[in-house]
Amino acid sequence: MQKKRKAQKRKAAQLTPKGPSAKKVAHIPENTSDHVHQTLQHDRAPKLTTKDKDISKGTLPVSARKPGSTEKPSSKSEGTPELHKKSQQEDRKGEDRPFIKTSSLFKNNPDIPDIHKPAVTQLKETMFTSDSFADLELHPHLVSTLNNVLKVTSMTSVQKRTIPVLLAGRDAVVRSQTGSGKTLAYGIPLVQSLQAIQPKIKPFTWIVPGVLMGGEKRKSEKARLRKGINILIATPGRLVDHINNTLSIAFSAVRWLVLDEADRTLDLGFEKDLTVILNAINTTSPCRQNVLLLAGISVRDPVSIHVGEGTEECAAAVPQASGIPHGFAVPEKLKQYMVLVPSKLRLVCLGAFILGKAKFEKGHKLIVFLSSCEAVEFLLALFTTVLCKEEDLSPSSSQPAPLLFYQLHGNMMQEERMEVFKEFSQCKTGILLCTDVAARGLDLPQVTWIVQYNPPASPAEYVHRVGRTARIGAQGSSLLFLTPSETAYINVLADHNISMSEMKVQDILANLMLDDQFKGRGKWGNKKSAGAIEQEVRERATVLQTEFENAVHANKNSVQSAKKALQSFLRAYTTYPAGLKRIFHIRSLHLGHAAKSFGLRDAPQGLSIAAGGSQKSRKDAPRKTW
Repeated sequence: MQKKRKAQKRKAAQLTPKGPSAKKVAHIPENTSDHVHQTLQHDRAPKLTTKDKDISKGTLPVSARKPGSTEKPSSKSEGTPELHKKSQQEDRKGEDRPFIKTSSLFKNNPDIPDIHKPAVTQLKETMFTSDSFADLELHPHLVSTLNNVLKVTSMTSVQKRTIPVLLAGRDAVVRSQTGSGKTLAYGIPLVQSLQAIQPKIKPFTWIVPGVLMGGEKRKSEKARLRKGINILIATPGRLVDHINNTLSIAFSAVRWLVLDEADRTLDLGFEKDLTVILNAINTTSPCRQNVLLLAGISVRDPVSIHVGEGTEECAAAVPQASGIPHGFAVPEKLKQYMVLVPSKLRLVCLGAFILGKAKFEKGHKLIVFLSSCEAVEFLLALFTTVLCKEEDLSPSSSQPAPLLFYQLHGNMMQEERMEVFKEFSQCKTGILLCTDVAARGLDLPQVTWIVQYNPPASPAEYVHRVGRTARIGAQGSSLLFLTPSETAYINVLADHNISMSEMKVQDILANLMLDDQFKGRGKWGNKKSAGAIEQEVRERATVLQTEFENAVHANKNSVQSAKKALQSFLRAYTTYPAGLKRIFHIRSLHLGHAAKSFGLRDAPQGLSIAAGGSQKSRKDAPRKTW
């Protein structure tokens, strides 16, 4: 019996699997996950030598098993060593590189459509003529001042057509492209008529100009009015204030009334102020000469002067609004571009463009138009922090000169505006971030690029923005930023004889290849294939975006500034006129992508409600971004 029992035990021992984890394997359910299955396999594995450990880590081929083993690996664990091998190789590749919190700039972006450039016949205006100011019946001292002081010898087309009409004492409505010399067109006849007044005490020296505008001390302005002013330049609001409160102001001797930028003045809601001014002048000085530039108010038997291709020198009456030419004329030497940029790439695209033009090319002055004062202040602080590094300011560095950023918007004090205007006018290179407060009436010399980061509300506004460059026959360029959903705006501009060429996002971002400050972790520099270069550009754009985001999230104040700028952008987006709502609609914006363009990693809570719920309350509100 004992021999029989021993034989049964030996037989049972042969049938029982050996190993400490055999009991565990027997109780593994069939639906156990891969993770649990691999863990249990690891638990039952015997202790390995150094060579066996290398096999388990995947540093040796899978076929390097224990000699004589006929066991086949399961299908679930068959490729595991190869996966470990790839992951460990990737980990080792990243050990010598700095960690960068990447941003998904190039994921989930809308497709950029192909642009079919519409056929546009641009209106052309001949800028200069061969006629000299000496050919006109002007005082010799005036001609000498034009030639020797202002360095102006020949007349522009608008001056040739306007000056004789105004010297004859006629009212006139003048329409011409920006930067064509309209100011001198009425300024020369005005000074000529003043110097002809008899009797004279001293020639010319008694002509005293003066300025009335907001931000100045009323007491000082009243003192200047009491002393006497021959040529008064004023804003409507401040002039009305003096009409109501200053006794020393008198209009009995007024002989000229010039309303410059008349259409824009009416658009800004100054119609009531203009009515007060006209009533005050008409009461004491009914006989005067009126000059309106792009105006629409009644004048006395005016001569309409429109400089353009196929237009006559003058007409008997002013055309009504429906008769005003539908197209716009832009300077002949102005090159106009547009770029379709997904919302997430707008910030890095603008930064790359500024770096390319202002840092790595010489002699460029840029004006960047934005939709709100908050956006101007935010971008000024952000670009100054990220694009103007302290190491760039070291005198021993061989890098280009540091960037100079300026701001100009309606929330600034008048003294600050004047200081910025003077500094930017005198600098050789710089970037002016501004609202539409700088779109008209400013003659900023040597501006080479106009960047419209936010599209204008009308083609007329577009023309006046780009009119800050290519003035008086100079070269100039402009760039309009549009998102893929705003592509139809190109056709709107084409309907007004405005033609643009397309600039590619990749070409703008390629400017980052010139600055190793934004070099990525990849080793694409030695590869010259198109794919490698594109990948390197994308990595550098991601580095720049990461630096923007790190600067924004550095403290609570910068985050709050970015949120305010984003909110002001959304508010401005809801104020586009009804005719453009199909193109610029708040619902076409992706709030998360828009937040990325302000350096925010996530869309702040409540913005969708604020943006959508405010449309009805602001439906009839005027677009005021200056």
